[in-house]
Amino acid sequence: MDMFRRRRPDPQQNCFHKARTMGLADFTVWASVSMSDRREKVAKWENNMTSIFAKAAIAALAMGFATETMAEEWNVSVWGKRRAFTEHIEKLAELVSEKTNGEFTMNISYGGLSKNKENLDGISIGAFEMAQFCAGYHPDKNPTITVLELPFLGVNTLEEEVAVSHAVYAHPAVQKDLARWNAMPLMTSPMPQYNIVGTGEPRDTLEKMNGMRVRATGGIGQAFKAIGAVPTSVTSSEAYTAMESGVVDTVAFAQHAHFSFRTIDQATWWTANLNPGTVNCPVVVNIDAYEGLSDANREALDSSVDEAMAYYLTNYGKTFEKWDAVLAEKNVTKVMMSDEEIAKFRATAADPIRDEWITKMEAQGIPGQELYDLVIETLKKQRM
Repeated sequence: MDMFRRRRPDPQQNCFHKARTMGLADFTVWASVSMSDRREKVAKWENNMTSIFAKAAIAALAMGFATETMAEEWNVSVWGKRRAFTEHIEKLAELVSEKTNGEFTMNISYGGLSKNKENLDGISIGAFEMAQFCAGYHPDKNPTITVLELPFLGVNTLEEEVAVSHAVYAHPAVQKDLARWNAMPLMTSPMPQYNIVGTGEPRDTLEKMNGMRVRATGGIGQAFKAIGAVPTSVTSSEAYTAMESGVVDTVAFAQHAHFSFRTIDQATWWTANLNPGTVNCPVVVNIDAYEGLSDANREALDSSVDEAMAYYLTNYGKTFEKWDAVLAEKNVTKVMMSDEEIAKFRATAADPIRDEWITKMEAQGIPGQELYDLVIETLKKQRM
Protein backbone atom coordinates (compact mmCIF):
# COMPACT_ATOMS: atom_id res chain seq x y z
CA MET A 1 0.00 0.00 0.00
CA ASP A 2 3.03 2.28 0.57
CA MET A 3 3.45 2.68 -3.17
CA PHE A 4 0.11 4.53 -3.35
CA ARG A 5 1.04 7.01 -0.63
CA ARG A 6 2.18 10.45 -1.67
CA ARG A 7 5.77 11.14 -0.67
CA ARG A 8 6.48 14.14 1.53
CA PRO A 9 8.10 16.80 -0.72
CA ASP A 10 11.77 17.54 -0.14
CA PRO A 11 12.09 21.14 1.15
CA GLN A 12 15.37 21.63 -0.67
CA GLN A 13 13.95 20.56 -4.04
CA ASN A 14 10.71 22.45 -3.46
CA CYS A 15 12.54 25.67 -2.66
CA PHE A 16 14.81 25.23 -5.68
CA HIS A 17 11.76 24.73 -7.95
CA LYS A 18 10.23 27.94 -6.66
CA ALA A 19 13.57 29.69 -6.99
CA ARG A 20 13.62 28.82 -10.69
CA THR A 21 10.17 30.34 -11.15
CA MET A 22 11.51 33.42 -9.32
CA GLY A 23 14.35 33.72 -11.81
CA LEU A 24 17.07 32.32 -9.52
CA ALA A 25 17.95 29.38 -11.71
CA ASP A 26 21.65 29.34 -10.77
CA PHE A 27 21.74 26.58 -8.20
CA THR A 28 25.17 27.65 -6.92
CA VAL A 29 23.83 31.07 -6.03
CA TRP A 30 20.66 29.66 -4.53
CA ALA A 31 22.61 27.03 -2.58
CA SER A 32 24.68 29.75 -0.90
CA VAL A 33 21.54 31.22 0.64
CA SER A 34 20.66 29.92 4.09
CA MET A 35 17.50 27.82 4.49
CA SER A 36 15.78 30.48 6.61
CA ASP A 37 16.54 33.19 4.04
CA ARG A 38 15.33 30.92 1.26
CA ARG A 39 12.05 30.40 3.02
CA GLU A 40 11.68 34.14 3.65
CA LYS A 41 12.29 34.95 -0.02
CA VAL A 42 9.88 32.23 -1.13
CA ALA A 43 7.21 33.47 1.31
CA LYS A 44 7.54 37.04 0.00
CA TRP A 45 7.29 35.79 -3.57
CA GLU A 46 4.20 33.69 -2.76
CA ASN A 47 2.53 36.64 -1.02
CA ASN A 48 3.29 38.85 -3.98
CA MET A 49 1.90 36.33 -6.48
CA THR A 50 -1.20 35.79 -4.32
CA SER A 51 -1.81 39.53 -4.34
CA ILE A 52 -1.39 39.72 -8.11
CA PHE A 53 -3.76 36.81 -8.74
CA ALA A 54 -6.30 38.19 -6.27
CA LYS A 55 -6.27 41.60 -7.95
CA ALA A 56 -6.62 39.96 -11.35
CA ALA A 57 -9.55 37.87 -10.14
CA ILE A 58 -11.27 40.89 -8.62
CA ALA A 59 -10.72 42.87 -11.81
CA ALA A 60 -12.17 40.04 -13.91
CA LEU A 61 -15.14 39.73 -11.60
CA ALA A 62 -15.73 43.47 -11.69
CA MET A 63 -15.50 43.40 -15.46
CA GLY A 64 -18.10 40.64 -15.52
CA PHE A 65 -20.47 42.63 -13.33
CA ALA A 66 -19.93 45.73 -15.41
CA THR A 67 -20.68 43.82 -18.58
CA GLU A 68 -23.78 42.30 -17.02
CA THR A 69 -24.99 45.73 -15.91
CA MET A 70 -24.32 47.33 -19.25
CA ALA A 71 -25.72 44.60 -21.50
CA GLU A 72 -29.18 43.17 -20.94
CA GLU A 73 -30.66 40.50 -23.20
CA TRP A 74 -34.27 39.32 -22.96
CA ASN A 75 -35.87 36.30 -24.58
CA VAL A 76 -39.39 36.85 -25.90
CA SER A 77 -41.79 33.97 -26.59
CA VAL A 78 -44.47 34.31 -29.27
CA TRP A 79 -45.80 31.84 -31.85
CA GLY A 80 -46.68 31.41 -35.51
CA LYS A 81 -44.67 33.70 -37.73
CA ARG A 82 -44.00 37.41 -37.84
CA ARG A 83 -47.26 39.15 -38.74
CA ALA A 84 -49.43 42.18 -37.93
CA PHE A 85 -50.24 40.60 -34.56
CA THR A 86 -46.58 40.74 -33.46
CA GLU A 87 -45.40 43.98 -35.04
CA HIS A 88 -45.61 45.98 -31.80
CA ILE A 89 -43.24 43.49 -30.16
CA GLU A 90 -40.83 43.76 -33.08
CA LYS A 91 -41.05 47.56 -32.91
CA LEU A 92 -40.57 47.55 -29.14
CA ALA A 93 -37.37 45.53 -29.49
CA GLU A 94 -36.12 47.92 -32.15
CA LEU A 95 -36.88 51.03 -30.06
CA VAL A 96 -35.35 49.66 -26.87
CA SER A 97 -32.15 48.70 -28.65
CA GLU A 98 -31.91 52.15 -30.25
CA LYS A 99 -32.51 54.01 -26.98
CA THR A 100 -29.86 52.00 -25.12
CA ASN A 101 -27.30 51.91 -27.93
CA GLY A 102 -27.67 48.16 -28.15
CA GLU A 103 -27.17 47.54 -24.43
CA PHE A 104 -30.73 46.20 -24.00
CA THR A 105 -31.79 43.74 -26.68
CA MET A 106 -34.64 41.29 -27.20
CA ASN A 107 -34.49 37.93 -28.95
CA ILE A 108 -37.97 37.23 -30.31
CA SER A 109 -38.67 33.53 -30.78
CA TYR A 110 -41.63 32.32 -32.85
CA GLY A 111 -42.43 29.03 -31.17
CA GLY A 112 -38.88 28.09 -30.26
CA LEU A 113 -39.19 28.74 -26.54
CA SER A 114 -42.66 27.49 -25.68
CA LYS A 115 -46.06 26.50 -27.00
CA ASN A 116 -48.53 29.38 -27.14
CA LYS A 117 -50.74 27.85 -24.44
CA GLU A 118 -47.72 27.52 -22.13
CA ASN A 119 -46.27 31.02 -22.40
CA LEU A 120 -47.78 32.18 -19.12
CA ASP A 121 -46.30 29.14 -17.38
CA GLY A 122 -42.93 29.96 -18.91
CA ILE A 123 -43.11 33.50 -17.59
CA SER A 124 -43.98 32.22 -14.12
CA ILE A 125 -40.79 30.17 -13.83
CA GLY A 126 -38.55 32.70 -15.57
CA ALA A 127 -37.94 30.56 -18.65
CA PHE A 128 -38.04 33.82 -20.63
CA GLU A 129 -38.55 37.47 -19.79
CA MET A 130 -41.42 38.48 -22.08
CA ALA A 131 -44.28 36.62 -23.74
CA GLN A 132 -47.56 37.02 -25.56
CA PHE A 133 -50.62 34.90 -24.81
CA CYS A 134 -54.37 34.99 -25.28
CA ALA A 135 -56.75 34.95 -22.33
CA GLY A 136 -59.06 32.40 -23.93
CA TYR A 137 -56.30 29.78 -24.03
CA HIS A 138 -56.52 29.33 -20.25
CA PRO A 139 -59.31 31.44 -18.71
CA ASP A 140 -58.89 29.83 -15.30
CA LYS A 141 -55.32 31.12 -15.12
CA ASN A 142 -56.27 34.71 -15.95
CA PRO A 143 -59.96 35.15 -15.10
CA THR A 144 -59.87 38.92 -14.69
CA ILE A 145 -58.88 39.74 -18.26
CA THR A 146 -61.53 37.47 -19.75
CA VAL A 147 -63.91 40.42 -19.25
CA LEU A 148 -62.35 41.74 -22.46
CA GLU A 149 -63.47 38.62 -24.34
CA LEU A 150 -67.14 38.87 -23.43
CA PRO A 151 -69.29 38.84 -26.58
CA PHE A 152 -70.79 41.99 -28.03
CA LEU A 153 -68.99 44.50 -25.81
CA GLY A 154 -69.49 47.11 -28.49
CA VAL A 155 -65.83 47.88 -29.19
CA ASN A 156 -65.72 49.35 -32.69
CA THR A 157 -62.09 50.24 -33.43
CA LEU A 158 -58.59 49.08 -32.61
CA GLU A 159 -58.00 52.35 -30.75
CA GLU A 160 -60.97 51.56 -28.51
CA GLU A 161 -59.64 48.05 -27.97
CA VAL A 162 -56.31 49.48 -26.79
CA ALA A 163 -58.05 51.90 -24.43
CA VAL A 164 -60.27 49.32 -22.73
CA SER A 165 -57.50 46.71 -22.55
CA HIS A 166 -54.98 49.02 -20.91
CA ALA A 167 -57.62 50.34 -18.49
CA VAL A 168 -58.39 46.79 -17.40
CA TYR A 169 -54.70 45.83 -17.19
CA ALA A 170 -54.13 48.74 -14.79
CA HIS A 171 -56.86 47.60 -12.39
CA PRO A 172 -55.45 46.28 -9.07
CA ALA A 173 -57.45 43.05 -9.35
CA VAL A 174 -55.86 42.29 -12.72
CA GLN A 175 -52.39 43.17 -11.48
CA LYS A 176 -52.89 40.80 -8.55
CA ASP A 177 -54.31 38.08 -10.80
CA LEU A 178 -51.32 38.08 -13.16
CA ALA A 179 -48.81 38.49 -10.33
CA ARG A 180 -49.70 34.93 -9.32
CA TRP A 181 -47.73 33.97 -12.41
CA ASN A 182 -44.98 36.50 -11.73
CA ALA A 183 -46.32 38.41 -14.74
CA MET A 184 -46.89 42.11 -15.30
CA PRO A 185 -48.99 43.30 -18.27
CA LEU A 186 -47.02 45.59 -20.56
CA MET A 187 -49.31 46.16 -23.54
CA THR A 188 -52.14 44.59 -25.47
CA SER A 189 -52.26 43.08 -28.96
CA PRO A 190 -55.45 44.71 -30.25
CA MET A 191 -57.48 42.83 -32.80
CA PRO A 192 -60.65 43.79 -34.63
CA GLN A 193 -63.93 41.99 -34.21
CA TYR A 194 -63.75 38.36 -35.26
CA ASN A 195 -65.67 37.00 -38.21
CA ILE A 196 -65.87 33.49 -39.57
CA VAL A 197 -64.74 31.85 -42.79
CA GLY A 198 -66.23 28.60 -43.97
CA THR A 199 -66.80 26.27 -46.89
CA GLY A 200 -69.97 25.12 -48.56
CA GLU A 201 -73.27 26.93 -48.10
CA PRO A 202 -72.89 30.27 -46.27
CA ARG A 203 -74.16 30.30 -42.68
CA ASP A 204 -76.08 33.56 -42.76
CA THR A 205 -78.74 32.82 -40.12
CA LEU A 206 -78.64 31.53 -36.56
CA GLU A 207 -80.65 28.52 -37.67
CA LYS A 208 -77.94 27.58 -40.18
CA MET A 209 -75.30 27.99 -37.47
CA ASN A 210 -76.99 25.42 -35.25
CA GLY A 211 -74.65 22.41 -35.07
CA MET A 212 -71.86 24.28 -36.87
CA ARG A 213 -68.40 23.20 -35.73
CA VAL A 214 -66.44 26.39 -35.26
CA ARG A 215 -62.93 27.14 -34.11
CA ALA A 216 -63.59 29.81 -31.48
CA THR A 217 -62.15 30.48 -28.03
CA GLY A 218 -63.13 32.49 -24.98
CA GLY A 219 -66.30 34.54 -25.02
CA ILE A 220 -66.70 34.11 -28.75
CA GLY A 221 -66.82 30.35 -28.31
CA GLN A 222 -69.42 30.79 -25.57
CA ALA A 223 -71.50 33.00 -27.84
CA PHE A 224 -71.56 30.41 -30.61
CA LYS A 225 -72.37 27.70 -28.11
CA ALA A 226 -75.37 29.74 -26.94
CA ILE A 227 -76.90 29.60 -30.43
CA GLY A 228 -76.32 25.87 -30.86
CA ALA A 229 -72.93 25.80 -32.58
CA VAL A 230 -70.14 23.53 -31.37
CA PRO A 231 -67.01 25.54 -30.53
CA THR A 232 -63.57 23.97 -30.34
CA SER A 233 -60.46 25.68 -29.01
CA VAL A 234 -57.76 24.32 -31.30
CA THR A 235 -54.85 26.74 -31.40
CA SER A 236 -54.46 29.23 -34.22
CA SER A 237 -51.54 27.22 -35.58
CA GLU A 238 -53.76 24.13 -35.81
CA ALA A 239 -56.77 25.87 -37.38
CA TYR A 240 -55.81 25.24 -41.02
CA THR A 241 -55.36 21.50 -40.45
CA ALA A 242 -58.58 21.31 -38.43
CA MET A 243 -60.47 22.99 -41.26
CA GLU A 244 -58.80 20.88 -43.94
CA SER A 245 -59.53 17.61 -42.14
CA GLY A 246 -63.12 18.51 -41.34
CA VAL A 247 -62.66 18.75 -37.58
CA VAL A 248 -64.26 22.19 -37.90
CA ASP A 249 -66.55 23.68 -40.53
CA THR A 250 -65.68 27.28 -39.84
CA VAL A 251 -62.96 29.34 -38.17
CA ALA A 252 -63.38 32.59 -36.26
CA PHE A 253 -60.37 34.90 -36.60
CA ALA A 254 -59.45 38.51 -37.14
CA GLN A 255 -58.37 39.31 -40.70
CA HIS A 256 -54.62 39.12 -40.09
CA ALA A 257 -54.96 35.59 -38.66
CA HIS A 258 -56.99 34.38 -41.64
CA PHE A 259 -53.98 35.52 -43.70
CA SER A 260 -51.25 34.22 -41.42
CA PHE A 261 -52.76 30.81 -40.74
CA ARG A 262 -54.09 30.44 -44.31
CA THR A 263 -57.70 29.67 -43.40
CA ILE A 264 -58.73 32.14 -46.08
CA ASP A 265 -57.10 29.80 -48.63
CA GLN A 266 -59.78 27.18 -47.94
CA ALA A 267 -62.74 29.50 -47.50
CA THR A 268 -65.62 30.02 -49.91
CA TRP A 269 -67.40 32.62 -47.75
CA TRP A 270 -66.74 35.13 -44.95
CA THR A 271 -69.13 36.94 -42.61
CA ALA A 272 -68.46 40.65 -42.96
CA ASN A 273 -70.58 42.02 -40.12
CA LEU A 274 -71.24 39.32 -37.53
CA ASN A 275 -68.75 40.93 -35.11
CA PRO A 276 -69.43 38.79 -32.02
CA GLY A 277 -66.35 39.95 -30.16
CA THR A 278 -62.61 39.49 -30.13
CA VAL A 279 -59.83 37.76 -28.23
CA ASN A 280 -57.59 39.60 -25.79
CA CYS A 281 -53.90 38.84 -26.00
CA PRO A 282 -51.62 40.74 -23.63
CA VAL A 283 -47.87 41.01 -23.78
CA VAL A 284 -46.48 40.41 -20.29
CA VAL A 285 -43.07 40.57 -18.67
CA ASN A 286 -41.57 38.56 -15.85
CA ILE A 287 -41.77 40.77 -12.74
CA ASP A 288 -38.33 39.79 -11.45
CA ALA A 289 -36.74 40.51 -14.82
CA TYR A 290 -38.50 43.88 -15.04
CA GLU A 291 -37.47 44.92 -11.54
CA GLY A 292 -33.93 43.74 -12.24
CA LEU A 293 -33.47 46.16 -15.14
CA SER A 294 -31.26 49.17 -14.66
CA ASP A 295 -33.13 52.47 -14.36
CA ALA A 296 -32.02 53.45 -17.86
CA ASN A 297 -33.14 50.18 -19.44
CA ARG A 298 -36.47 50.21 -17.60
CA GLU A 299 -37.11 53.75 -18.78
CA ALA A 300 -36.24 52.72 -22.34
CA LEU A 301 -38.77 49.89 -22.14
CA ASP A 302 -41.58 51.88 -20.53
CA SER A 303 -41.18 54.87 -22.82
CA SER A 304 -41.33 52.70 -25.95
CA VAL A 305 -44.73 51.10 -25.33
CA ASP A 306 -46.90 53.92 -26.69
CA GLU A 307 -44.75 54.31 -29.79
CA ALA A 308 -44.82 50.56 -30.42
CA MET A 309 -48.61 50.55 -30.10
CA ALA A 310 -48.95 53.47 -32.52
CA TYR A 311 -46.83 51.58 -35.04
CA TYR A 312 -48.99 48.48 -34.58
CA LEU A 313 -52.19 50.41 -35.31
CA THR A 314 -50.77 52.00 -38.44
CA ASN A 315 -49.42 48.70 -39.70
CA TYR A 316 -52.65 46.82 -39.00
CA GLY A 317 -54.48 49.34 -41.16
CA LYS A 318 -52.65 47.88 -44.15
CA THR A 319 -54.34 44.53 -43.45
CA PHE A 320 -57.75 46.14 -43.75
CA GLU A 321 -56.73 47.79 -47.00
CA LYS A 322 -55.83 44.55 -48.76
CA TRP A 323 -58.59 42.36 -47.30
CA ASP A 324 -61.24 43.08 -49.92
CA ALA A 325 -58.72 42.52 -52.70
CA VAL A 326 -57.83 39.11 -51.27
CA LEU A 327 -61.50 38.12 -51.02
CA ALA A 328 -61.97 38.99 -54.68
CA GLU A 329 -58.76 37.24 -55.72
CA LYS A 330 -59.75 34.01 -53.96
CA ASN A 331 -63.39 34.28 -55.00
CA VAL A 332 -64.62 34.34 -51.40
CA THR A 333 -68.24 35.45 -50.98
CA LYS A 334 -68.84 38.27 -48.50
CA VAL A 335 -71.83 37.32 -46.34
CA MET A 336 -73.86 40.10 -44.71
CA MET A 337 -75.94 39.08 -41.70
CA SER A 338 -79.29 40.87 -41.41
CA ASP A 339 -79.83 43.30 -38.53
CA GLU A 340 -82.57 40.99 -37.29
CA GLU A 341 -80.26 37.98 -37.09
CA ILE A 342 -77.53 39.98 -35.33
CA ALA A 343 -80.09 41.29 -32.81
CA LYS A 344 -81.19 37.73 -32.10
CA PHE A 345 -77.56 36.69 -31.65
CA ARG A 346 -76.96 39.52 -29.16
CA ALA A 347 -80.12 38.73 -27.22
CA THR A 348 -79.19 35.07 -26.97
CA ALA A 349 -75.51 35.47 -26.17
CA ALA A 350 -74.56 38.92 -24.86
CA ASP A 351 -76.60 39.56 -21.71
CA PRO A 352 -76.83 35.97 -20.41
CA ILE A 353 -73.11 35.30 -20.84
CA ARG A 354 -72.18 38.65 -19.29
CA ASP A 355 -74.42 38.08 -16.26
CA GLU A 356 -73.11 34.55 -15.83
CA TRP A 357 -69.53 35.81 -16.03
CA ILE A 358 -70.09 38.51 -13.41
CA THR A 359 -71.75 36.06 -11.02
CA LYS A 360 -68.91 33.57 -11.46
CA MET A 361 -66.22 36.19 -10.87
CA GLU A 362 -67.90 37.65 -7.79
CA ALA A 363 -68.15 34.15 -6.31
CA GLN A 364 -64.35 33.89 -6.65
CA GLY A 365 -63.80 37.21 -4.91
CA ILE A 366 -63.06 38.98 -8.20
CA PRO A 367 -64.83 42.34 -8.78
CA GLY A 368 -66.56 41.21 -11.97
CA GLN A 369 -69.16 43.97 -12.07
CA GLU A 370 -66.49 46.59 -11.45
CA LEU A 371 -64.32 45.27 -14.28
CA TYR A 372 -67.25 45.15 -16.69
CA ASP A 373 -68.29 48.69 -15.74
CA LEU A 374 -64.70 49.83 -16.29
CA VAL A 375 -64.85 48.59 -19.88
CA ILE A 376 -68.13 50.40 -20.57
CA GLU A 377 -67.00 53.64 -18.91
CA THR A 378 -63.70 53.59 -20.79
CA LEU A 379 -65.56 53.22 -24.08
CA LYS A 380 -67.73 56.23 -23.23
CA LYS A 381 -64.68 58.36 -22.39
CA GLN A 382 -62.92 57.24 -25.56
CA ARG A 383 -65.84 58.44 -27.66
CA MET A 384 -66.21 61.86 -26.03
